[in-house]
Amino acid sequence: MVKKIVIVEDELFMREELQYILENEGYDTFCITKFSNAIDEIISASPSLVLLDLNLPGISGFEICKGLRNKSNVPILVLTGRDQMKDELHALNIGADEYINKPCHKERLLARITNLLRRLEDRTNFLEIKDIKLDLQTFTINVKGKATILPENQGKIMELLLKNYQKLVTKEMLFEKLWGTTEYIDENALHVNMTRLKKSLHNLDTNYNISTIRGKGYSLVPIGDNKND
Repeated sequence: MVKKIVIVEDELFMREELQYILENEGYDTFCITKFSNAIDEIISASPSLVLLDLNLPGISGFEICKGLRNKSNVPILVLTGRDQMKDELHALNIGADEYINKPCHKERLLARITNLLRRLEDRTNFLEIKDIKLDLQTFTINVKGKATILPENQGKIMELLLKNYQKLVTKEMLFEKLWGTTEYIDENALHVNMTRLKKSLHNLDTNYNISTIRGKGYSLVPIGDNKND
């Protein structure tokens, strides 16, 4: 799938040069030329990455960066002529993923973009909360550096619990995930898989419990916040 990069740059020559470089590398591009509504425009474009200048008319790139990060996890690469350390640190602290000074070699820019997009792809293959990381391709679960491969059904259950951390995962959600339907209800099979997953987590010495919410479903919660009935 072609990756889309949004360019937020007010200087026409620079904007066209960036667009030329990126499109020659096979990226789709979308340019923001009016900046008052830039955050909503960026989100509407659904980009894979945002290339953001800081010196913009009427609004600071810092403001766009902060506002965008509050609404989206899209990678943000700041490309700016501002070379003060305080500006770089501020941009990184409010959510930028990379900071490059102008002028910048084409190869360096493309390498940073490739790296950010690779990190984004890696992020989508994993689910993670504090001390637990689940590989969604192999269902390898890593707890505090200790890893084990979960059987497929346990892995699917763990995926739902992590995606809905501290929220209710209903039995219907689990039936759909495990068997592709809510009509095929095998309470016993679900119970067996859940019991085995609880044992797996216990053996890994996690800081979490799977709480049973009677008549409704389950929830992954920190130890000490267990609501088992």
